[in-house]
Amino acid sequence: MPFVTWFKRHLVVIAGLLTLGYLLLPNIVVTVFSFNNPKGRFNYAWQQFSLDAWKDPCGVADLCGSLSVSLQIAFWATLGATVLGTMIAFALVRYRFRARGAVNSLIFLPMAMPEVVMAASLLTLFLNMGAQLGFWTVLIAHIMFCLSFVVTAVKARVMSMDPHLEQAAQDLYAGPVQTFLRITLPIAAPGIAAGALLSFALSFDDFIITNFNAGSTVTFPMFVWGSAQRGTPVQINVIGTAMFLIAVLFVLASMVIGNRRTKQKA
Repeated sequence: MPFVTWFKRHLVVIAGLLTLGYLLLPNIVVTVFSFNNPKGRFNYAWQQFSLDAWKDPCGVADLCGSLSVSLQIAFWATLGATVLGTMIAFALVRYRFRARGAVNSLIFLPMAMPEVVMAASLLTLFLNMGAQLGFWTVLIAHIMFCLSFVVTAVKARVMSMDPHLEQAAQDLYAGPVQTFLRITLPIAAPGIAAGALLSFALSFDDFIITNFNAGSTVTFPMFVWGSAQRGTPVQINVIGTAMFLIAVLFVLASMVIGNRRTKQKA
């Protein structure tokens, strides 16, 4: 039968499109309801099209303040985790030292450990140290759990590097610093960028670990959770839609840049 033959031939494509649609469905719902004008406190049922929330995204008290806190924590956590994770990844791949296997295993422990366990452990550590819960304790916690993801991404990239390229640069009288900046770093850059982007997304989105160690500091996920108890303002959907669109633009920009570089090499 023609239909059965066509379906079998395009089964992978159909399955991919259905999976993509399933993943994007929540984002579509959030985007649609960012234009809603609910009659009550909860933005769960469509009432009327409105641009009021988009015109005044900071119209809800403390919303933009919590968003600013989340962005600051995500930025510094990404920076710290990316620098430390990159150095750890190079050390694990390029050098041999005692307990290297144990360190290699322990690095992945935060990825396998339940967030509740990690959050409670960090809270116990901070309290025993006498640290005041707040911005800095959240930042330290975020750097810690983001490290594993950066090390994983960068390590995979470094392991696939051809060592002969660095040896060729040294044969051409390039110094260690010049070899690293001209050869090693550009090759490892995609892995570093992937780890950094993943760290930023995880840090910005985290709730469990943050809630345990935040003290009086309120991040955007904590604000959303607190608002859900009293009523969900439309501005939350606006911020979520804006973040989603920014992420899509980053992906599209990277694809365009990658295609241009491929054409230039060809």
